[in-house]
Amino acid sequence: MEIRFAKEDELERVNVLRKQVNDLHVEGKPDVFKPGFNDDLRDHIYDIWNDPEQEIVVADVDGIICGFAVVHHIYKVENPFMYERDFIDVDEFCVDESFRRQGVATEIIAFIKDYTREKGFKRLELNMWEFNRGALEFYEAVGFKTFRRYMEVFV
Repeated sequence: MEIRFAKEDELERVNVLRKQVNDLHVEGKPDVFKPGFNDDLRDHIYDIWNDPEQEIVVADVDGIICGFAVVHHIYKVENPFMYERDFIDVDEFCVDESFRRQGVATEIIAFIKDYTREKGFKRLELNMWEFNRGALEFYEAVGFKTFRRYMEVFV
């Protein structure tokens, strides 16, 4: 397995994985996520590709891109309520269904942690949807801790 930054000609395969994530989100939270993987969603990967503040990490097993993550540098200025924040955020993450439970996700996270340290950041963040219990268990297993929670009530 090789974990590395994506090549442009691999973005179509990354979109296959992004569609898996979209479908999972639509199923888990249909009141928020739109069904289908439309042209705007498909083309968004090229916006990410061209953004100097974002990187696309891929897992390659025998020439097959079987996992990916989008990492995003985020800088927030100090304000009256909060100190300045400068960190790396995992914005998208997926391992192909047929490659799960084989260490791919753990290796991607290790690569991202190393990248974060190499860039001089001390904080790596991500957000996830509460319905995705398997993702929560995985993220906790690789060291992430909940520090903020969004809640809702329908009225």
